[in-house]
Amino acid sequence: MKRIELNEQNLKLLGRTLHYEGRLLLSLSGTGVEFDYTGCGLDITLRAGSASEIPDNDANYARIAVYVDDTRVIDMQLSSSVTVLHIAKSDTVRTSRIRLIKLSEVAMSLACITQIEIGDDESVTPAPVSDLKIEFIGDSITCGYGVDDEDPLHPFKTATEDVTRAYAYKTAMQLGADYSMFSASGYGIISGYTDDPEKRNEPELIPPYYESMGLSHDSLPDMPDTRDIKWDFNRFRPDVVVINLGTNDDSFCQDDKNKQEEFTERYARFLKVVRGLNPDAHIFCILGLMGDRLYPSVCDAVAKYSAKTGDKRITTVHLTEQDGEVGYVSDYHPLESAHDIAVTELTESIRTTMGW
Repeated sequence: MKRIELNEQNLKLLGRTLHYEGRLLLSLSGTGVEFDYTGCGLDITLRAGSASEIPDNDANYARIAVYVDDTRVIDMQLSSSVTVLHIAKSDTVRTSRIRLIKLSEVAMSLACITQIEIGDDESVTPAPVSDLKIEFIGDSITCGYGVDDEDPLHPFKTATEDVTRAYAYKTAMQLGADYSMFSASGYGIISGYTDDPEKRNEPELIPPYYESMGLSHDSLPDMPDTRDIKWDFNRFRPDVVVINLGTNDDSFCQDDKNKQEEFTERYARFLKVVRGLNPDAHIFCILGLMGDRLYPSVCDAVAKYSAKTGDKRITTVHLTEQDGEVGYVSDYHPLESAHDIAVTELTESIRTTMGW
């Protein structure tokens, strides 16, 4: 067996997958690798974060999936610090498309690929890169929170979180685009989710961490805090950036006009940051899947930003709110069918605007 170099000459890196001292860091939702493999079977070794060292911790274990030729053959949580996956085993040499994706989010779970081993006479090549690229910036909806648990009374678990069943990943697949996601459950623009509108949730905000690999409560040995690892925006230049933020801010803002005005002001400020880091992208600001009370404030933020900067490459999209009579998943998050409605609405807007 031989180890292949974990680089872009051998592997297509998905999302903000990052080289770090010979390993590939998988922090954010949807990160991973995709490649074509010719041989009789390969091994992928994964190192899980410190959450894996705690027994019965399925609320926080990293969840990953492996696909062989678009069929999901592995779906598991990393409950051990080191896991070796045996993939595409065969009695004869054949070529397969391999895709490994981290299904769970950065806030609760981390993992890294430490090595990929193939036979001495076998080979890998990176999967093709799409001409179209989309970045999604969001919260639990983007992460696919609870989509595998259709009981709204159940709490969060990484075991039931699957980014591939949520609107963002599905929109990228529908458009044939490569994706990158920066999302975390409970996060907002001026406040993360709060049970008490008098208490602002300051730590759980997207803007302070957007230029990093995200805030995680997990950790990996011999690796810095993910907040301290900067992302190089030259590595992924999106044609489209989709921002889906405001659902958690609404728990703080409610109907308070002063709070809503603050949300508008800081959303507009964040738009300036996003534009500066993604100068070639058309920005889509969406809201509504879990409530639309702040959608007018999003529109106001876009108008304010555009008037001040002259930037017209920005579009708002109102998503249809999930139908509670149809059902919910854990913590009253959207069913996959509600995500699918959002996919249709967002895809249509992007195609119409971008000519895709």
